Amino acid sequence: MSPLRSQPRIVEHISVQDFLDIGASKLKMRLVAGEEGTRNLIRDKSINRPALVLTGYFKNFATKRIQLYGAGEMAYLRDMNEDAQYSILRRIAELHCPCFIVSRRLSPTRAMVKVAEETHTPLLRSSLTTRDFLATATILLEERFAPRVTEHGTLLDIKGIGTLIRGESGVGKSECALALIERGHSLVADDLVHIRLLDERELIGAGAELNRGYMECRGIGILNIAELFGIRSVRREKRIDLIVTFQVWEHGMEEERTGLERDYFEVLGVQVSHIVLPVRPGRDMARLAEVAAMVEALRLMGHDSAKEFNDRLISYIARNKAVDA
Repeated sequence: MSPLRSQPRIVEHISVQDFLDIGASKLKMRLVAGEEGTRNLIRDKSINRPALVLTGYFKNFATKRIQLYGAGEMAYLRDMNEDAQYSILRRIAELHCPCFIVSRRLSPTRAMVKVAEETHTPLLRSSLTTRDFLATATILLEERFAPRVTEHGTLLDIKGIGTLIRGESGVGKSECALALIERGHSLVADDLVHIRLLDERELIGAGAELNRGYMECRGIGILNIAELFGIRSVRREKRIDLIVTFQVWEHGMEEERTGLERDYFEVLGVQVSHIVLPVRPGRDMARLAEVAAMVEALRLMGHDSAKEFNDRLISYIARNKAVDA
C-alpha cells in the first residue's frame, strides 16, 4: 500500500466572515449586529441549538459551535422579560461562542441585538427554515473543515470512475489524458489535484479555480479543453475511485499478470484501489487506463474477472482429477 508524498492539511477553524462569504447566498443569510466580531473563529463543524442553555443548564455546552435559534428557542426567549433575556444571552456570549444565527425569517429580540453589539458576537439572520438551514450549513461546514492534500497527477472521469493518473514528470500522463478526453471522457484536474476527505470515507478531487479546464501538453503548450472538445469534456470535481501509476518499464521489473492481488494507495487514511502500469514503447496507455477503470467499475458492482477465472480454473482442475480417479 503506497502513501501520498505530500502532507495533509487539517482545517481546524474558519472565521465567521469566511462562513458568511461562502454561505450568504445559499443560506439566505445576512449580518444584523456584532460586525466587529466577524473575525471570531468557528472551531467545530457541527451546529448547536441552545435549547437547554436558555433554561440555564450549561453542562456540556458546545461553545465552539455556531448557535442556531429556531422557532422554539425564539418563542422561549419571547416568553421571558427583556432583562432575563439579556442575562442569559450575555452569559452565552461571554463563553466565546462564534456567532448567533436566527432562522425562519424571525426577528431577533432587542436583547439579542444589544448582547451582540456589546460582546462583539455576530448576529445573523436567515430566511431558511431551521431544518433547511441545518442541512445546507452542515454540508458547507463539512466541506470547509474537510482534511485536504495535494497530489501531482491528472484526474479524469472515465465511464463514471474517478481515475487519478500519477507518475514521474514526462512519463506521459497528459498525453494519455488527451487521448481519453478525445474518446469522450472528462478532465477534472491536470498537474495538481486538490483532494479533500468528506465524511471520513469519500475522497473528492478537483483542480484549482485558476487552471480549471486547461492542460499542459509538452511540445504544444497550454490547451483549453472545453474549447477543443466541448463543455462536456470538463468536470469541476469527482470522487476518486481508482489511482493508476505510470512507471517507466525496466528490464526485470515485476508486472501484475493475473489481477488476483489487490494493491491500495492510501490517501488521507482511505485506501483507494491502485494499479501500476509499466510504460514502454508501443503500449496504448490510454486504452490500458480506460480498461483499468472499466475493471474497477465491474468490481464495484461485485464482478471480479480475475477471481471468477481463478474459481473457474480450480473447478476445471477438480473435475479433471475426479475423471482421472
